[in-house]
Amino acid sequence: MEDSPRSGGLSSPEAKLGMRVEDLWDIQEPQLSPTEKLNACFESVPVSAFPPASSEVIEIKSDCSLAEAVQILTKHKILSAPVVDVEAPEDASWIDRYIGIVEFAGIAVWILYQSELASPRKNCATQFSNGGKEEAISAVAAAANGMNSPRKIKNLGLEPAEPTPGSFFEALTSSEFYKNTTVQDISGSFRWAPFLALQKNNSFLTMLLLLSNYKMKSIPVVDLGEGKIDNIITQSAVIHMLAECVGLSWFERWGAKQMSELGLPTMKPDQVIKVDEDEPVLQAFKLMRKKGIGGIPVVEHGGRKAIGNISIRDVRFLLMTPEIYREFRSITAKNFLVAVRKYLEQQHEASPMLSGMITCRRDQTVKEMILKLDSVKIQRVYVVDEDGNLEGVITLRDIISKLVHEPRGYFGDFFDGVLPMPQNSRV
Repeated sequence: MEDSPRSGGLSSPEAKLGMRVEDLWDIQEPQLSPTEKLNACFESVPVSAFPPASSEVIEIKSDCSLAEAVQILTKHKILSAPVVDVEAPEDASWIDRYIGIVEFAGIAVWILYQSELASPRKNCATQFSNGGKEEAISAVAAAANGMNSPRKIKNLGLEPAEPTPGSFFEALTSSEFYKNTTVQDISGSFRWAPFLALQKNNSFLTMLLLLSNYKMKSIPVVDLGEGKIDNIITQSAVIHMLAECVGLSWFERWGAKQMSELGLPTMKPDQVIKVDEDEPVLQAFKLMRKKGIGGIPVVEHGGRKAIGNISIRDVRFLLMTPEIYREFRSITAKNFLVAVRKYLEQQHEASPMLSGMITCRRDQTVKEMILKLDSVKIQRVYVVDEDGNLEGVITLRDIISKLVHEPRGYFGDFFDGVLPMPQNSRV
């Protein structure tokens, strides 16, 4: 067994947090089930105890260009960042200081709109002008905010994405329209309060339930006194914390279970959302948007064997390196994987995309899965059979959801209290 944090083998902030849970575990009522004990432990730990990922919270100013925002997210290897209103007064509350969260998911929707506006179905030439800007802004605003909007996204076609010419993204990123589009343009019209946030005294259990049952990928923790975000807790950070708890009895007891014992994966093989290697790459991002998922496997034509994975953050390669697709008549999912892998190899840049498909079997343990997800820094692992055919997907959210359960009536009016509607809301 790996060294226990109690024996001095580990001393990270995450391991110390795990030891705190261990101490709480030891004093729980003996008649409680293991799951009930974990719930009680995490309810007793304030979310302020969660170690920050870095010394500062990465924020993006509302007048920052979309291109700059993509670069910031990529540089810091994050999926999203809060947007600070540059016009907010210095003493503004957090609700007035931030206008939302910009994320790769919202940027992907923006790209989909531009491709549809330039599609022959719309009888438009492949050009980008302010004529389509207002439509694109209203469409992507909610997705860029990081919350599910009460408004429906209008006008994004339900039909499959059309083939994208290899020159499309060079034309888009060199246009004045793209250069002049700001973060505020794609998130400023969202009329809820900026985002759902936790206060420092909220519990660990609340945070875990929001990241799992409520499908939030990250949660800001606000300091009401300062009116600023104190920390941002992500699904990946929670998985890393769990990986640091190896050796503790509460983790080992839970981690020894096989994935199949916990009902994972949750879908059947024919329910796996996938994209054919010959389909347009934008179809992958369109399916992610439609199904509310963060990644999708690319499979051999007509088969179930995966040749790669496209995640929502990979949209950055369409905007930051548009020149790598010139040789292709159209950018299919396979062409996208080939071009990006070649680019990464030339740049000597480490990436999960170069590691091939990360897979597992149903009989692997939770502990093995957590260590694999944390070591490779990925969001999902694909379950395959003995022949390598796709059988399912296990995500970070799936793992976290099996750690705790939501007690009946747990949240009560919680969402009304932390997600107020601003004055003069148009929603």
